[in-house]
Amino acid sequence: MSTPARAPDSQPGWLPLPENTGFGLDNLPYGVFAPPGGRPRVGVAVGDQVLDLSAALADPVFAGPSLNPFMAQGPARWRQVRADVLDLLTDPTHRPVVLPALCPVDAVDLLLPFEVADYVDFYASREHATNLGRILRPTTEPLLPNWTHLPVGYHGRAGTVVVSGTPVVRPCGQRRGDPVPTFGPSVRLDIEAEVGFVVGTPSRLGDPVPTSAFADHVFGLVLVNDWSARDIQSWEYQPLGPHLGKSFATSVSPWVVPLDALAAARVAPPDQHPEPLPYLRCDQPWGLDLTLTIALNGHPVSRPPFAGMYWTGAQQLAHLTVNGASLRTGDLLASGTVSGPDRDQRGSLIELTWNGTEPLRLPDGSTRDFLRDGDTVTITATAPGTGGGRIGFGAVTGTVRPARPTPGPGGVG
Repeated sequence: MSTPARAPDSQPGWLPLPENTGFGLDNLPYGVFAPPGGRPRVGVAVGDQVLDLSAALADPVFAGPSLNPFMAQGPARWRQVRADVLDLLTDPTHRPVVLPALCPVDAVDLLLPFEVADYVDFYASREHATNLGRILRPTTEPLLPNWTHLPVGYHGRAGTVVVSGTPVVRPCGQRRGDPVPTFGPSVRLDIEAEVGFVVGTPSRLGDPVPTSAFADHVFGLVLVNDWSARDIQSWEYQPLGPHLGKSFATSVSPWVVPLDALAAARVAPPDQHPEPLPYLRCDQPWGLDLTLTIALNGHPVSRPPFAGMYWTGAQQLAHLTVNGASLRTGDLLASGTVSGPDRDQRGSLIELTWNGTEPLRLPDGSTRDFLRDGDTVTITATAPGTGGGRIGFGAVTGTVRPARPTPGPGGVG
């Protein structure tokens, strides 16, 4: 594993930062931004500002609208750039270079930070899988037989991964009916609070990637909201799994937190019984002590803990490639819904409301079983930083818009 660069405690940096910022020198997340009247380029969040890397480092790899060219350069290059940025921000002789390259974050547009090559969504929380099993299959064992043996997942749609702030149009589709299915807008629109691992270094087709090589391939982490139409999903998912109930939108946060920034957040994952097969065993602890917060219309409704996830990102990467499937720069591996053992730690509305039977009551007196048009969902997260405080991930947010007319035989109907 690479050694993370950090600013020495005795050299805190010359740029004033807001108190308790989650974007201090021990974080330095990457994103893509467009300044007023300018073209998109790569930047680093520092406090409440964005550092234009193409200007500050005079490197054309950062002058384009995607992190992919930089991520493809690999871990040695990632470490060097992180060290160079830290040097810029801790050595005051670099003021003349840095100050003109800073933009207030409120004055720029934050864009999708990387081109998504493939998108795979896992199902790694034992609590979430158990809750859904009890809700959907109340007369059987909540966990299916394979769940404790492999990281269950499905391939999603890369083309509908969108950046935070993009409106989410309520999807239409088939729903279970009696005696025949019905068609129309989803009436059980849900969210799933997740963490995504962004692949930087590709792998060769046919070559499995072991758990020990996780840090050689994964560039960093984002927050994910895997929007889900539960009524569409429940009708279509047998026997091949999620399709239209999941593929209409997946939101990600605009900042990619580097893996090196999370060295202090690494913890041992939960014990796994039965012991995983050899290719899934890890000799390094890749559990991560992240705390997520889900807010509905500005009101916090849950705080899921990521440290309790049963399957780690390293195991998910190993399982994804064990059949020889290759990684590509820009692959997104989502963790699956993050849920904890307590009611206020559940990562989806289907769990928080127990499939609508126990609606949430919001401060305005309204209740929710599933999402209504106009609702805004915001997911944030923090983690221990290498400097002793906490680092942030920013936010992934989305507002539900009404369903649009669907085409009929004679056009739009």
